[in-house]
This record gives sequence, structure tokens and C-alpha cells, in this order.
Amino acid sequence: MPRPRKSRLPDSPPQAGGSDYVESFPPSIGPECRVLILGSMPGVRSLEAVQYYAHPQNRFWPTMQAVFGIDAALPYAKRMADLLACGVGLWDVLAGCERRGSLDSAIAPQSEVANAIAPLLLDRRDIRAVAFNGAKAAQAFTRHVAASLPEARRRDLELHTLPSTSPAHASMTQAEKLARWSVLARFTR
Repeated sequence: MPRPRKSRLPDSPPQAGGSDYVESFPPSIGPECRVLILGSMPGVRSLEAVQYYAHPQNRFWPTMQAVFGIDAALPYAKRMADLLACGVGLWDVLAGCERRGSLDSAIAPQSEVANAIAPLLLDRRDIRAVAFNGAKAAQAFTRHVAASLPEARRRDLELHTLPSTSPAHASMTQAEKLARWSVLARFTR
């Protein structure tokens, strides 16, 4: 189970506003990981619960149930274990940032500190696909991570920008979102 970080990365910005600086969880990646799903930064509810996608209105876990057969009603630890067993890992592009509330649009761009995703992807060549849970995660990856990956590794990866499972992203029906997310199922067979 992810645990909150006790301290920021050495090169991260100071807590300018104090309470508005938030930090993400460590990666949750199993030994057979083929797909890495990246969010931007956990929301307030997730940070409080120390669980990925803890807000009851977030459609992440029901989406994982539809795509990978993970029972969304199981306790969190079992859902995570089942997801890892499917070859799917979770992390966030950002290690820390200033953000008031949970919305990606509230992230102060100048405060963004990226997680060490490039070294992970260089070390773990078994990861064949990176899926972004929403446009902000994809944007942050492009801004902070992509240039750190050698061209050959970028070519080896399939990058998928998928619709956010957040309740704030309501411009698409759940059926449309599931159709887009189902592209990941082929990596776990």
C-alpha cells in the first residue's frame, strides 16, 4: 500500500503557501508490470486515505473492473494486489506541487516536481505501455519526463492519453470512457 512521503525531494520547491503543497505516493509496480497508469497528482480524498483513486465518485476502480476484471467492491489492498497481478502499475507524474483542492486545473505549473519516471522506464523494459489518466498527466509527462527518455525507449513504448476517471471530467459518457480505456486490456493477456 502506498505511503505518503515524509519529505520532499531535495530539489523540490519550498512550500510557498505552506498547506497548499502536496506530495504523491511511491509507485505501486509489481514484478510483471507491462502497463503503467500515470495520474497527475492524487486528490485530497486519496491523500487523506493514502489510497490511489479513493474518492467514491472517481470511476477508476469501476473502470479497472470493466477492463481487467478487478472487483471494485474489494478492499483496497486486494484491489491493488489484483491490479498488480494483471501486470498493471500505478504512479503519478508529479511527486509534488502546489494545489488548492483536488482539481488538476488548480496545480501551479511553476511548483511541479516530477517523479523519477524516466529512470524507472529505462530500468523496467518490460513496461510496454504508459497510460495517462487524463490530459494533465499526459501534459506533465511531456513537460517533465519525455525529453529524459532516449529516443529508442520512447519508440518502444505505447503512450495512451485516456479520458480522466475523475468525476470532474463529465464531457464524455462512461461508455465512451470505457471504450477508450479498453485498449489496455491487450497488454495483460
